[in-house]
Amino acid sequence: MALDLTQYIASIPNFPKEGILFRDVTPIMQNPEAFRESVRLLAEYGRKVKADLIVGPESRGFVFGTPVALELNVGFAPVRKPGKLPRETISTTYELEYGVGELFMHKDSVKPGQRVLVIDDLLATGGTAKATAKMIEELGGVVAGFGFIIELSGLPGRKTLEGYDVYALMEMSDK
Repeated sequence: MALDLTQYIASIPNFPKEGILFRDVTPIMQNPEAFRESVRLLAEYGRKVKADLIVGPESRGFVFGTPVALELNVGFAPVRKPGKLPRETISTTYELEYGVGELFMHKDSVKPGQRVLVIDDLLATGGTAKATAKMIEELGGVVAGFGFIIELSGLPGRKTLEGYDVYALMEMSDK
């Protein structure tokens, strides 16, 4: 019987601000069986889209993306917030469901033509994912797909990523 990963999602009302229901994947990370299954399923998707590189936005994209990269025997490149990367970077701004942000990648993170799978915990509005795709493409990479633990229904994430391949382990309400 397959593991029901929805049992490992905590729902925190009014975080990070009033009116937001935060879906926390930390319980998945705390349970080796759930964590292993999440990585297995995301790696299976990575094989399907023939990923050459995994990119993960800060911070939960690191947590899930690095073991997926190891499973696929490919590299991992981080996407960070301002002031966190020491070498020459590119950047882009994006809108979150609760504000505005800026993301950075090292300029040498992605090689031209490389097939890149973006791994993150949650698809909500799609702003972070779209900004990450913009930088990958600016560096000459091909976005092979997006892999998420959770897709929030009721939010425009999938529409924001229209034209890209999107995979989520589960769908949950944003309410």
